[in-house]
Amino acid sequence: MSYDLVVIGGGPGGYVAAIRAGQLGKKVACVEMERAGGTCLNWGCIPTKALLKNAHLFHTLQHQAQEFGINFDNLSYDWGAVIGRSRNVSDRLAGGVEFLFKKNKVDYVRGYGSIVDSNHVEVKGEDGTVQVLETSNVIIATGGKARELPGLPFNGISVIGSREAMVLPNQPKKMVIIGAGAIGVEFAYIYNAFGTQVTLVEMMPRLVPVEDDDIGDALKKSYSRQGIKCLTDTKVTATEDRGTSVSVTVENARGSEVLEADVCLVAIGVVPVLPGGQLPEFTDRGWIQIGDRYETSMSGVYAIGDIAGPPWLAHTAMFEATQCVDGIFEEGSPPRRVEAFPGCTYCYPEIASVGKTERALKEEGVAYKVGKFPYQALGKAQAAAETDGFIKLLFGEEHGELLGAHIIGANATDLIAEMGLGLTLEATIEDFHATIHAHPTLTEGVHEASLDAEGHAIHF
Repeated sequence: MSYDLVVIGGGPGGYVAAIRAGQLGKKVACVEMERAGGTCLNWGCIPTKALLKNAHLFHTLQHQAQEFGINFDNLSYDWGAVIGRSRNVSDRLAGGVEFLFKKNKVDYVRGYGSIVDSNHVEVKGEDGTVQVLETSNVIIATGGKARELPGLPFNGISVIGSREAMVLPNQPKKMVIIGAGAIGVEFAYIYNAFGTQVTLVEMMPRLVPVEDDDIGDALKKSYSRQGIKCLTDTKVTATEDRGTSVSVTVENARGSEVLEADVCLVAIGVVPVLPGGQLPEFTDRGWIQIGDRYETSMSGVYAIGDIAGPPWLAHTAMFEATQCVDGIFEEGSPPRRVEAFPGCTYCYPEIASVGKTERALKEEGVAYKVGKFPYQALGKAQAAAETDGFIKLLFGEEHGELLGAHIIGANATDLIAEMGLGLTLEATIEDFHATIHAHPTLTEGVHEASLDAEGHAIHF
């Protein structure tokens, strides 16, 4: 079988690339060694959101039921059913990707892909059978996997990564989470909501360190109120894995402390997952090196998504997929590279951002205005009893253009899209002033924050 394109990897980057090429009438195969959807659908974005929904519902019933006029006795949960629901959601969506392959005439090839050369991909199935696919182009979209902490390898029981954290058969009484990025803080919320004693350890000064400083500070306050122990500016100096429990020694300005737990979740980043065979050149950090058209050092071989380095996000991988495919097959369609993109963390309160942080603007010497509006002053937030958080907008001092947006609070990950569009269209503070935002909605906070940047906020 001869193909126009063989995609190695069936995650958000890979399956979107394969479907897009199919839409263009090309003969396409997508090689995946596990299941369509990759880490995102099966072991990442989707199942964690299902777990977070369960956790937030249980947390709300535990702590706010009386506020809503709801009374009940003996509130409880079934841990197995909680895990089972998240797996069912993933299964449905992965099946949906397989349907889309059929709809767009994409051959779905199960097995481990290796690059023989620029025009041949070998696929080894689980049963040991081997087939070679001939192709004019190859896209590598094999993604990444959880990074281990040196000296503390994963064992799936007492030391785990995010994948195991989604399917632990028994809920631990105590958990230490090393790393307070998106993965770390999401699982901290999930397990804490169901009663696990959680300690978050982060070596940087704040939780979610890539976010604006105000966001990290606000999340730490919220998590501390919820009972999560947050150790920032804290280094791990020693570890001991006992097989069924773990000991983690940490050190900060207050001294040294030994943390005992049933489980240690290591959430310190990702490492590349590479196909076999011939491989293109790598960056100095081990990711596949690409050019402006997503091309690698091998002729006719391209790379997209996590395997090509940060940002390690499903939505940027999807963007890269369509850009890369259109660049290969569409005459006069130069592909675009990722520039401004939303970063979303689905803990409670949710976090979302796009563009520059205030910290970055100060470092770059850019003059700016800040507009900020609290959820507490929004009627919709009060009605929903979701008053924790704020919206923060950054505008250029001279021209009033939007430079960055940062939200912590309910539905932040949905609200951020307006600001992403604003950055793309180079919207100014006057554009936000002139846009009517419906009442009562959380988006009113965007309008009010833009007004606040010039000292004219009405409701605060």
